Amino acid sequence: QVQLVESGGGLVQPGGSLGLSCAASGTLYGRNVMGWYRQVPGNQRELVAVIASRGATTYADSVKGRFTISRDNVKNTVSLQMNDLKPEDTALYYCNLVQYVMEYWGKGTLVTVSS
Repeated sequence: QVQLVESGGGLVQPGGSLGLSCAASGTLYGRNVMGWYRQVPGNQRELVAVIASRGATTYADSVKGRFTISRDNVKNTVSLQMNDLKPEDTALYYCNLVQYVMEYWGKGTLVTVSS
């Protein structure tokens, strides 16, 4: 079993920056993919960014050039640095981990971009 605990999030003005972090614990294997998804009520959950254990990354087109994902394989954490935030980035952000055929989710942290 794996547990994911997110931190960060909050209220930020348009154009501002915010950082999210997620700590994984439990039975972790060396090769996995960690990342962030987001969801607005009434919409499907969508990928924001993911990073593999060896560092390969994938970003949603909407966040490319603004968001940066990173991970620490020793501490089992994944972080998301969000710059130049826009109102449309407002959502509940979920941490995600996939290893082998198992997928795990955090409880989510709210990011609100508003003036």
